[in-house]
Amino acid sequence: MVADDSTKAATAYQLACEGTALLWQGDFHNARQLLQAMGRRIDRKANPARPDATPAESFHLHRRARGHRARVLGKLLVLLEDDHSLTLRRAPDVRRACTEAYGPPRGGRAVSLTELLGVIGAHQWREKGVEVPALGDGVRVHPHYGVFSPVRGEYVDLVARAPLPSAAGGGLAFDLGTGTGVLAAVLARRGLSHVVATDISPRALACARENAGRLGLADRVEVGGPALYPEGRAHLVVCNPPWLPARPTSTVEQGVYDPDGTMLHGFLHGLADHLRPGGEGWLVLSDLAEHLGLRTREALLTAITTAGLCVTGRLDTSPHHPRARDTTDPLHQARAAEVTSLWRLIPD
Repeated sequence: MVADDSTKAATAYQLACEGTALLWQGDFHNARQLLQAMGRRIDRKANPARPDATPAESFHLHRRARGHRARVLGKLLVLLEDDHSLTLRRAPDVRRACTEAYGPPRGGRAVSLTELLGVIGAHQWREKGVEVPALGDGVRVHPHYGVFSPVRGEYVDLVARAPLPSAAGGGLAFDLGTGTGVLAAVLARRGLSHVVATDISPRALACARENAGRLGLADRVEVGGPALYPEGRAHLVVCNPPWLPARPTSTVEQGVYDPDGTMLHGFLHGLADHLRPGGEGWLVLSDLAEHLGLRTREALLTAITTAGLCVTGRLDTSPHHPRARDTTDPLHQARAAEVTSLWRLIPD
């Protein structure tokens, strides 16, 4: 159905819940206000957290509620013209942001307003960049649309301060699942002469190459994929896999959710065959999944042992992001107890 400035939030909400898509043809800012009003209705009708729920039940209920919210709000659509422009009143120029996200224009398309706002936000992050103190004062990396942004700096700091294995000085390193390439850049700045960064996402590979060039590290950081491991053996292999063994619902969530811990187990079981003598593997992993009842510490240690590895050291840090202090978050108890660790692994 067509929606415009005369469409009431209650009507839009009811139609969206019934599965009807609404193609907006009114003022752009009014569309954003309608989206916010629909969101408030969803939040008011959301089931309250169950005090007797286990952490795992709370997590799955939270994911279900977020999925419902995304489905309903995703029914409000806007039309991009053949050149990625919007013809709505008071609409911003979104052509460059859409080209970065979708590629060169190939005809008009209808997209959800929530997705378009995400595209606009991603473009702003790409322009502004994210400051990474571990790379130096004022140094930034620039995430692309659909690539997980290193806004949580504690895992970067762990890689920046962990003692390098003696065999790694001036040697070769692998950065598996590189994303923006931030960890590959940290390793190169720490003195590794060559870093091979891999990822399964074409967006991430393009993003990592661009950031390596911006940082003047293109001659030392080689970006490739889509295999998890590159050919050969390295003195140091670093992997920061998605922390939660659950199914992602969007491209960017692939940096957080990994069904069945596929990447984690792929890293562990391939590590011994890709290390040079005296080398180490660094697993950077949060224990949030343990606090949520999605994985146990025993299961992690068993997976390490089964892969023919042993732990030679571990560095821990606590999260600094605001959600760890947000008592209104239904997962607050787990987030407040979270610890991120760098596990130093060697062949057994």
